[in-house]
Amino acid sequence: MHVFKDYYHNTVKLSFEEKPFSSHPKHVWAICRYQGKWLLTEHEDRGYEFPGGKVEPDEEADQAAIREIQEETGAVVRELTYIGQYQVLGREKVIVKNIYFADIEKLVKQDTYFETKGPVLFADLPRSIAKNKNFSFIMKDDVLRQSLAYLEKNGLIR
Repeated sequence: MHVFKDYYHNTVKLSFEEKPFSSHPKHVWAICRYQGKWLLTEHEDRGYEFPGGKVEPDEEADQAAIREIQEETGAVVRELTYIGQYQVLGREKVIVKNIYFADIEKLVKQDTYFETKGPVLFADLPRSIAKNKNFSFIMKDDVLRQSLAYLEKNGLIR
């Protein structure tokens, strides 16, 4: 288990075990790859980030991840892989979020991308995301770095 502070100085616990903090998390986040590139979305307020959001009352977390990816980028998921879960101990509440890796089959143009400006492809992620004002706070803590290391170690990315 990895323990660290996030962008807002909340304590974060990250694990790559099967659902260590909740069997029914209320949030999801998906690291997406499409044709060898990183697929992100541009949130209207926060900037570039991987897709994610809340789990609706009538769905499972993996279903929510697929829905959020589609809503925010227009992507059709070829394969979704659970990779871990993290818990944010916030000042007012605790948030538990599943992390997924999504292999994207295709992008479909949509009339709306909900609260985002739609899909953005990056050949490489900048090394200095933590200091880059164009990227969301969600991309600036150790969850991303540790998740990418996990994906590489387990042969899901190169």
